[in-house]
Amino acid sequence: MAFSMIANRWRILALLFLVRTVMAIQFQMVAALSPAIEAEFTVNLIDVGVLIGLYFAPGIFIAAPGGALGRFFGEPRVVLAGLVLMLAGGALMAFSPDWSAQLTGRVIAGIGGVFINVLLTKMVADWFVGKEISFAMAIFMTSWPVGIALALVVLPIVLASSSLTFAMTAVVMLIAAGFVAFLMIYRAPTTASSVPVEELSDFTLRGPMLSSVLVAGAIWGLYNAALAIVFSFGPQLLVSRGLAPTEAGSVTSVVLWCLAIFAPLAGIVADKTKMRLEFIAVGNLGFAWFVMHASYASHSIATVVAIGLFAGLGMGSMASLPSLVLAPAVRAFGMGLFFTIYYMCIAAGPVLAGWVSQHFSLASTFQVAAGLLVFTVCLVPVFNRFANQTRREANVRPGSIAGRA
Repeated sequence: MAFSMIANRWRILALLFLVRTVMAIQFQMVAALSPAIEAEFTVNLIDVGVLIGLYFAPGIFIAAPGGALGRFFGEPRVVLAGLVLMLAGGALMAFSPDWSAQLTGRVIAGIGGVFINVLLTKMVADWFVGKEISFAMAIFMTSWPVGIALALVVLPIVLASSSLTFAMTAVVMLIAAGFVAFLMIYRAPTTASSVPVEELSDFTLRGPMLSSVLVAGAIWGLYNAALAIVFSFGPQLLVSRGLAPTEAGSVTSVVLWCLAIFAPLAGIVADKTKMRLEFIAVGNLGFAWFVMHASYASHSIATVVAIGLFAGLGMGSMASLPSLVLAPAVRAFGMGLFFTIYYMCIAAGPVLAGWVSQHFSLASTFQVAAGLLVFTVCLVPVFNRFANQTRREANVRPGSIAGRA
C-alpha cells in the first residue's frame, strides 16, 4: 500500500508537470510565432507585446479568488474548466483572421491559464506535503521553462513546414490531450491537507505577514517578467543579428533547458544549507549581469548557458517564500494574493519591453530585464525584515529566513 501511494504521487506529479507544460507552450506560442503574426495581421512589436501580456492580465483579477472557486466547486473540476477555456481561446486565435479575435482569444485562454497555475500548484502541495515537497515543487516549477523551450524549438519548425493556422491548431490539440489525460488520471490524495473551518477565525492576513506576501509576490513576479522578456524578445534580437528564426529559437531555448536542469538541484541545496535569500541574491544578480552582457555583445554559448544557470539558482527559493511566512489557515488566500502580484508584474513586463523595443532597440529590452532583476535583489532584505516581524508576532524566535528550515 505504501509503495502504491509513493508511485501514485510521482505519477500525479508527472501529470501535473505535463499539463502545466502545455500551458507554457500556449503562452509562448505568440512569441515563437511573432514574425508570422506580425506579417499576417499587419501589427508591430508593441501589438505583439500586448498580445503576449494579455495571457497573464486576467490573473490580476482572478488569482486571489481562484483558490476559493476550487474549494467550492472542487479543484479538479475547476482545472478542467480552465483547460476548456484554454481550448476555446486557442481555437479562436487559430481560426479567426481578425486581430480583435486574437486579443479576445488570448484573454479567454489566459483566464483558463490562471486556474491551471494556481490550482495545480496547490495539488502538488496536497500530494507531497510532509514528504519531498521542496524537490517536487522545484520539478513542477521547471515545467514552465520546459514548455517555453519546446515552443521556441518546435513551433517555428511547424510554422516553416505549414502555416500559422496549423501551428496554432497544433497547440490546441496539445491542450485537448492534456484535458483527456487530466480527466482520466488525476485523483485527489486520500489525506489532502486542509484547515478546519473553526480555525479560520484565529488567523488574519494582515500586518507584516501581509507585507511579506506582497514583497514575495513582487520578487517572484519581477523575476518572471524579466525571464519572459528574455525568452519573448530574445529570438527576435538574435534574428536581427543574422540568425535564422529556427536557429534563434533553438539558441534561446538553451537558457530554459539549463534552467530546467539546474533549478531543482539548486532548490535542494538551498533547503539543506538554509541559504535561500543568498541563493536568490546571487542568482538574480548573475542573471542580470549576463543578460546585460548579452544586450551589448554577440551571443556565445557560454553566455547563454550562464544566463540559464544563474536564472535557475534562486528559482525554487523564490517560489517557496510565501510558504515560509503564511499560517496554514490563510495559506490559500495568501497564495492567491501572491499570484495576483505575480500576474501584475508578468502582464506588464512584455508590454513594457515591446514599447522599449519600438522606441529604442531590441537590445534595450534585455537591459530592462536586467534592471528588474537588480530590483528583486533590493527587495530581498525588505522581505526578510517583514518575515522576521511575522515570526516575532507568532512567538517564534526571529532570525534570517535563510537560516530557517
